[in-house]
Amino acid sequence: MNLAKNKLIVALDVPTVDEARKVFHLLRASTGMFKIGSQLFTAAGPSIVREIVGAGAEVFLDLKFHDIPNTVAAASAEAVRLGVSLFNIHAAGGSEMMRRAAEATADTAARENLLRPRLLAVTVLTSANEKALSEMGINAAPETQVLRLAALAASCGVDGVVASGHEIEALRRTIQSKDFLVVTPGVRLKKSANALAQADDQKRVMTPLEAVRAGADHIVMGRQIVGADDPVAAVQSVLAEIEGA
Repeated sequence: MNLAKNKLIVALDVPTVDEARKVFHLLRASTGMFKIGSQLFTAAGPSIVREIVGAGAEVFLDLKFHDIPNTVAAASAEAVRLGVSLFNIHAAGGSEMMRRAAEATADTAARENLLRPRLLAVTVLTSANEKALSEMGINAAPETQVLRLAALAASCGVDGVVASGHEIEALRRTIQSKDFLVVTPGVRLKKSANALAQADDQKRVMTPLEAVRAGADHIVMGRQIVGADDPVAAVQSVLAEIEGA
């Protein structure tokens, strides 16, 4: 299941270093990459990133940088130095911010002889629907906004996007580069996807099978795995679905 393993990113959305280490050691053999987001990074700082990278695992740093271009460029350089494989910025920050982030990523890696991580742009959060966009003054359907921001990101040298499974096929038609990454959160096993509206805050969801068939390069899953009674068995169920695709 090596191919399936490489498509799965497990989100370490836990509050403490001890919990993160426990999940990491439990799942490192069956998971291609681990996501470190705002909760764990705020609690533990960059040391937890260095620890997991130092143990030989790949990390997706999910901090969604969104600030003035100079600040985001500086943060992007630090992400390179952490040794992460993926990190992200908000496409809503605009073209100058995204270009500066892409340039800082490439320049830092080349100048310091480091591996260049892939830079992703967050389009529309999977917790957002048309009503949420309207509240922000965006009078467009989620798919329309995703495609608009993805095209802008691609024109700025960004390597890919974070987008829900519902937009993948349209993204692949719009941006035809085979190297353009699509990383998809909001992924749920079928048995719980239908009841998701009552379960948590995700709105636009898909199963692992559906997301990979649609063209996702990676899927991100957290609560269904980390919170499972048997996280290893949960991962194996996900990998089996991916293999089915």
